[in-house]
Amino acid sequence: MIPLPDDGQDLLGAFCVHTAGLHIAGQAGGPLEGLSFTVKDLFDVAGVRTGGGNPTWLEEQLPAQSHAWAVARLLQAGATLVGKTITDELAFSLTGINIHYGTPLNPKAPDRTPGGSSSGSVSAVAGGIVDFAIGTDTGGSVRVPASYCGVYGFRPTHGRIPLDGVVRFAPSYDTVGWFAREAQLLQRVGFTLLGHSGAQQKLVRILRADDAFAGVEPETAAVCDALLKRLAILVESTDSIRVCDTTLNEWTEVFRTLRSLEVWQNKGSWIERAKPHFGPDIARNFAVAARTTEGDAARARPRRAAISQRLVKLLAGDTLIALPTTPSPAPQREASHAELDRIRDRTQALTCIAGLGGLPQINIPAGVVDGAPVGLSLIAAFGSDEELLAFAVRAEEAVRKS
Repeated sequence: MIPLPDDGQDLLGAFCVHTAGLHIAGQAGGPLEGLSFTVKDLFDVAGVRTGGGNPTWLEEQLPAQSHAWAVARLLQAGATLVGKTITDELAFSLTGINIHYGTPLNPKAPDRTPGGSSSGSVSAVAGGIVDFAIGTDTGGSVRVPASYCGVYGFRPTHGRIPLDGVVRFAPSYDTVGWFAREAQLLQRVGFTLLGHSGAQQKLVRILRADDAFAGVEPETAAVCDALLKRLAILVESTDSIRVCDTTLNEWTEVFRTLRSLEVWQNKGSWIERAKPHFGPDIARNFAVAARTTEGDAARARPRRAAISQRLVKLLAGDTLIALPTTPSPAPQREASHAELDRIRDRTQALTCIAGLGGLPQINIPAGVVDGAPVGLSLIAAFGSDEELLAFAVRAEEAVRKS
């Protein structure tokens, strides 16, 4: 690992200044003893303020009285907490750009963004400062930065991990996710956060999501397909399908409508009262949320239910769905707002699938395109988190031997 310098200087720009020097040793004798981690600044850590990526939000916060559930669980398991990391403002972006605190470095592609909103967490892992890191994933905020920075990233089944002590965003989508450089460590962290359930069913079938592959850059699709072929030896059968019964753009709109209503219900009154200064993309996102009505959501809810049932059927029988995590490598740090918006729309057409179904999804580093990482995602059935993590370990071993 790359240790933090003695003078505390953060060479990656990943850590929050207001929690500089934060260091909490884990309990001795736990299964994660000797490992270090950091947490996104949406998680409460006792004695410090939770900043949420925005200075106006930070100013109004009192020091947390207790740790978030996930933080406490990891400390009890022996892991040592090293600082809190920068997030996009109130987690409402996928870019990793924060106009107030800066853009954390993408250690694998320094000229590109790290992805967000768990930007500082992924930077700290990819840069080797910590062994693993905790983030949140509502619309892709762990999966996307994991792909961009070439590390493993896991979004669990919705509701599997308590969100106590975490700043809420869109509760029917919010999850606690995590990053690691190796699948085995990702699984070890999962044992702690999910609770080791013992015996697991073996995943025996992979379905290539043709409509998802069709929406990404050809070079990214080729790299993901190459990894998918290597993983075929781990299952009994593979096939190709269309995940979507209409279009992925329609699924994206269902996702966004329901998320937007929940976001405004959670943060709208504070925004109207506090009038915080947001970056341009964050401000636009909240403006869209403010215009979303209960009528819009009422029309979207039956579609979400139908989509979820479709995914249940597709994933029945110990099946995985495979798709690129992102449509391309990370955008350039100097990309225009228009380009970032275009990339966001294409990305959410991929990430909305697991979100709508509340499903577990893992990003597996697949390779490099134009000098920058891209990842392959695997989605499993609701509640099959342990099986998915175990499959990733098998995949890592198979790739290493091939």
